[in-house]
Amino acid sequence: MSLVLVADDDRDIVLLVQIALERAGHEVVVAHDGEAAWEVVRDRTPDIAVLDVMMPRLDGLALTRRLRAHPPTATLPVLVVSAAVQDRDLRAAREAGADGHVRKPFSPKSLVAQVDALLRR
Repeated sequence: MSLVLVADDDRDIVLLVQIALERAGHEVVVAHDGEAAWEVVRDRTPDIAVLDVMMPRLDGLALTRRLRAHPPTATLPVLVVSAAVQDRDLRAAREAGADGHVRKPFSPKSLVAQVDALLRR
C-alpha cells in the first residue's frame, strides 16, 4: 500500500481524490494548504504527492521546489493539479520539478491511473 499526500484547498476535491485513491488501495494523508502539506511530509514521508498549484500559504509549485531541495524527498514523485494548462503553466510545473500534470476538472479514474504510473517508475 502506497502513502499518497493530497494537498488542495478545495475540500470537495480532496474528498473526491481521497475516496478514489483509497478505493484503489492507497493510504491517503491530506492537507489543505502548502505549509500544512510540508508539515505532513516532515512527519511522514509519502510515496507520492498530488498537489494543487493554487493553494494558500505555499503554492504547489513552491512546495514542489521545497520537496526537491529536501534530501529525503528529492526524488519523490509529484503530480500537480491545476486549472491552468497553457504551455507556460506546464513549463513552470516541469521547471519546479513536477513529474506530471492533471488538468481540472479531471476524472478521478484518470488521476488514479497517473498516480499508479508514477509509482511504478
